[in-house]
Amino acid sequence: MNNVKVVVTDFEYDTFLPEKEVFDNLGIELTFEQCKTERDVIDKCKDADALLNQYAPITKEVIDQLDQCKVISRYGIGVNTVDIEAANEKGIVVGNVTDYCLDEVSDHAMALLLSCVRKTVLLNNRVKEGIWNFNEAAPIFRIRGTTLGLIGFGNIPQTLAKKAQAFGLNVIAYDPFVSPAIAEELNVNLASLEDVCEASDYISIHLPLNKKTEKMISYPEFNKMKQTSFIINTARGGVIDETALIEALQEGKIAGAGLDVLEKEPIEKSNPLLSMDNVILNPHAAFYSQEAEAELKRKAAQNITDVLSGYFPTYMVNSELKDKLDLKEK
Repeated sequence: MNNVKVVVTDFEYDTFLPEKEVFDNLGIELTFEQCKTERDVIDKCKDADALLNQYAPITKEVIDQLDQCKVISRYGIGVNTVDIEAANEKGIVVGNVTDYCLDEVSDHAMALLLSCVRKTVLLNNRVKEGIWNFNEAAPIFRIRGTTLGLIGFGNIPQTLAKKAQAFGLNVIAYDPFVSPAIAEELNVNLASLEDVCEASDYISIHLPLNKKTEKMISYPEFNKMKQTSFIINTARGGVIDETALIEALQEGKIAGAGLDVLEKEPIEKSNPLLSMDNVILNPHAAFYSQEAEAELKRKAAQNITDVLSGYFPTYMVNSELKDKLDLKEK
C-alpha cells in the first residue's frame, strides 16, 4: 500500500509511535498537517485515502471534496467534528474509539465532584494566600447519602456510577437509549431529565455533542436544580448553555461547577467563570493518561488499516453504511 495517502489533519501529540506501529504493517507512511479551517482540510487532504482527525472541521463542504477518501477516524469518542450525514452520502466510513478512557474520565469526574464539594481548590488557594481557616470553605456538606445525577448513561457514566456508590452516593440517570435492565444491574434508577435536575445534589454530564444535545442544559434545567447542587462536565462544553450556567452561578441558583470542557476552548480571558471561587476549570484533560493516549492512537489507526484492508472497523460510527459497502466483518 505504498501509494496510499493517510493524512493526520491536525494534532497536539508529540509522538506517533503507536500509529506508526499499526501502519508499518501495511507499509503506509503518514502525512502530517495542522489544518484549522475547512479550506485547510480541502487544500491539504482532498487526495487522501484516509484521515486521522483531532479537531479540524470535517464538514459537508470538506467531505464533498474528498473523492478518494474511504475512512475518517477520529482521535476520541465524540465525532462532533465530522458531518456524519455527509460521510454517509459519500460512502465514507467514520470511526472513533469508544472505550479508551473509561477510567480516566470517570476518575476525573469524581475528582472534580469531590473537589467541588470538599472545596479543596478554594482552601488550597486561601492557604497560599496566608489564610489558615477552614471556615473559608463553609458550608461543606456530607457526601454520603446524597444523590448523583448522571445525564447520559453510556460506558463512562456507568463506570462512574460504581465509583460514586463506593462513596455512599445514590445514583440516578437520564438516558432514554439505555435499557432499564442495565441500570437495574448497576443499582441505578433511570429518571426523566426534569427529575434528575430536581433530585440531584450533584449532576455529571456525559453526552455527545450533536444537534439534539447542543445547549441541552440551559435555563429551565438550572431553574430546577437545588441551590446547593454542583454541576460537573467532562463531556463536551456545548452541551451546557454557558450563558445560562454563568447566570445560574451569579444568581446563586446552584452552588458551583467543575468544568473540564467549555463552549469555546481555550477559555477566553474575559470569561466570568475565571473569577468565580466556586468554579473549577480544567483544560479538557479528563481523557488523558499516558496509557489512554497510546491506546487511543493505536485504535484510531487500526480503524483505518481495517478499512483499507477490506474490513469493517471495530469502532464504526455510521454502521448504517454496512449494507452499502464492499467490506467484510473481521
